Amino acid sequence: MEVLLFGAFTLLAILGLPIAIVLGLSSVIGLVLGSDVPLTIVAQRMFTAASSFPLMAIPFFMIAGALMEGGGISKRLIHLANTLMGATTGGLALVAILTCMFFAAISGSGPATVAAIGSIMIPAMVKAGYDVAFSSAIMAAAGSIGIIIPPSIPMVTYGVVGGVSIGSMFLAGFVPGIIFGGVLMAVAYFISKKRGYKGTGQFSFKELFIAFKDAFWAILMPVIILGGIYGGIFTPTEAACIAVFYGLFVGFFIYRELNFRDLGRLLVNSAVSTSIVMLIIATASVFGWILASEQIPDRVAQMFLDFSNNPIMLLLLINVLLLVAGCFMETNAIIIILAPIFLPLIIQMGIDPIHFGIIIVVNTAIGQVTPPLGVNLFVACGISKITLESISKAVIPFIVAMIVALILITYVPSVVMYLPNLLMK
Repeated sequence: MEVLLFGAFTLLAILGLPIAIVLGLSSVIGLVLGSDVPLTIVAQRMFTAASSFPLMAIPFFMIAGALMEGGGISKRLIHLANTLMGATTGGLALVAILTCMFFAAISGSGPATVAAIGSIMIPAMVKAGYDVAFSSAIMAAAGSIGIIIPPSIPMVTYGVVGGVSIGSMFLAGFVPGIIFGGVLMAVAYFISKKRGYKGTGQFSFKELFIAFKDAFWAILMPVIILGGIYGGIFTPTEAACIAVFYGLFVGFFIYRELNFRDLGRLLVNSAVSTSIVMLIIATASVFGWILASEQIPDRVAQMFLDFSNNPIMLLLLINVLLLVAGCFMETNAIIIILAPIFLPLIIQMGIDPIHFGIIIVVNTAIGQVTPPLGVNLFVACGISKITLESISKAVIPFIVAMIVALILITYVPSVVMYLPNLLMK
């Protein structure tokens, strides 16, 4: 069965089919040729996976992010970041990264963050004399923070698959997200200093106050949503619904930049994005069910233990595998397929499943900027109109910095677990 399953998966992936189709077809091929299980199980497993109550948070967080983007949030967050960092060497590059960190607390998606902020910041950086490939690489790398700082759609997926608290996952993502932003800023600063990219203007507390006041309603959204989750007022799914109503209120009545014509377009775009993610989750659940029924996770765990029972070495091997997978597979598919395979091993080694969940999410965040399937790269290329080859070269220093951050997050568990242990007792 495993030969049929992974053989079909590899062949279909090489043919360039969408990952959801690859997962679904390889599952069907494995069942038809390698078992007597009726194919009705495919529809049943897909329906069961997609009808999960916690997964309802995904479409609502996508809609909320689209509403906040269309409601004028992006430019206000950029203005706030510019008043904080704009006067520094490489100011616009640092502003782009800081704004992505702000927007990550709203969108929960890497590509959405790149699209929302990059459409403004890439042209601004190019106009200021920044290299177009460098500008695009910054946006692609910084956009990956969108799935690390909560609320995060992949964290919701992992919470469902791994049976862990989504609220704890959200808490665990804060510090790693800040670390990612910090290392990307450091790289951007040194490259900017080497190339002579100057800051613009001077820092002003008065301007900062005005920018903060203007962006207040945007900043308040994650405070309300995450505060409500950690305060036990509502669940992550209910929080996602509240985020939608908050986005509608701010867009229509506070910033007044939303109208019913824009609303229709935003809802359609969100529905398309949601359908893609949910189809991947549904087909990946069938693939994962076959793996579990064939006891492949147990055999993989034993294989790793036979190779080495040293947690440091095992985590290194898992990270390498996840980084390679991120080059070829979509974020949610990686989580649904690989998390159940490695969780028994992780628990056996005494590693907290929350910590491991952040390791997976961080690896998939790096995967969003590694070719050939780095989705953030394609979004940034679409904005700047450059080739994948150009942006792939420019993003290498940022990928190296992200891997350094990954090593820190992997081998210093307190970086991840401090907030969950402090606030979720």
